[in-house]
Amino acid sequence: MSRYKLTIEYDGTRYSGWQMQKGGKSVQGEIIDACRDLFGSDSIDLYGAGRTDSGVHAIGQVAHLDIHTDLSLLRIRYGINDRLPPDICILNVENADPSFHARHDAVARSYIYQISRRRTSFGKKYVWWIKDQLDINKMNETARHFTGLKNYKSFTDDSQEQNSTKVEIKHASVIDFGDMLVFHVVGSHFLWKQVRRMAGVIVESGRGKLDPRDVASFFRNKSDIPAKLTAPPSGLFLERVYYKEADIVYTTKPIFNL
Repeated sequence: MSRYKLTIEYDGTRYSGWQMQKGGKSVQGEIIDACRDLFGSDSIDLYGAGRTDSGVHAIGQVAHLDIHTDLSLLRIRYGINDRLPPDICILNVENADPSFHARHDAVARSYIYQISRRRTSFGKKYVWWIKDQLDINKMNETARHFTGLKNYKSFTDDSQEQNSTKVEIKHASVIDFGDMLVFHVVGSHFLWKQVRRMAGVIVESGRGKLDPRDVASFFRNKSDIPAKLTAPPSGLFLERVYYKEADIVYTTKPIFNL
């Protein structure tokens, strides 16, 4: 049995998320089906670094795959891609140490959320179009409240799978690319719906309907305000998974520019 590290991109629009689940089409399920066909085996173990929500995209998801095969790395990549739908792509396949775990070994993850300042014909699936004027200074003032080790209980729903709601955010900022604003966040890990609620809070402050100073209260006491402001999944991308602190990058760019 050999272990491989896969780097994956996908358009999450048609999927119920990364993880396999009853009654829904998942990215993980599509890749496992492709592997079953390629390797001629029903015993496929594939574990992702993070569980992206329904409709959320990825440009750098990481997973590890355990399989018996004599195929080269290139033939594995081509073979899986040939059997995948066009909205999922294996970008790279590497040999991995048998002890490598895509999720547990990760030291940080980064997401970007794309906010469009104008109506777009081509990018609707990949942005959140905001008609209102947005104050980027207030948005970044809000983003600064996110950094550090804090309790994000107001930014997620109760779940038995979440042992703790404390998350360390290493970086959070909004970058102006003209018609596109990009919210970039790097953290130790992320809770269910956390980034979408962070994006919603940032946009509300940019609209002038939420005082950035009030955001600090969301970490002191449980609030239902972030849940009411949850941003749509269309603008969210899992950007990268990091396995070394020294590799973390705190700059970013949009997936495409308007």
